[in-house]
Amino acid sequence: MPESNPILISALRETAARLSRGVKYEWGHMGRCNCGHLVQTITNLTDLEIVEAVENEMNEWTEHARDYCTVTNSRASMIFEKLKSYGFSYEDVMKLEYLSDRSVLKHIPGDQPLYLRNNKVEDVILYMDTMADMLEHV
Repeated sequence: MPESNPILISALRETAARLSRGVKYEWGHMGRCNCGHLVQTITNLTDLEIVEAVENEMNEWTEHARDYCTVTNSRASMIFEKLKSYGFSYEDVMKLEYLSDRSVLKHIPGDQPLYLRNNKVEDVILYMDTMADMLEHV
């Protein structure tokens, strides 16, 4: 679970709102997926700048998170450092990619399942809003 941080909460809400307005969403695109959209909000990079930053080497944020290294000073590492400064760890990145943080899932309101579809924008919006709600009450 990410650290409670008002700036992160705001970024999650802004990202969810932008997604609900119908911006391009593409789970298989590093700059337009679950993590890519949050990175856009936090860094002000465009979807294409994010793809350039990760040098098209890998297709998933989880792979970048596993290979994350603070020593390389690559643009991808700088993205992870920025996320970390907001209280969002590389483990949080992996969970956001697959909408899999159990602490978030169990707080989803209503009769929603404990499993969300990681490639459905409606589920991404619900997950981000729920995470923001949780972080506000920590």
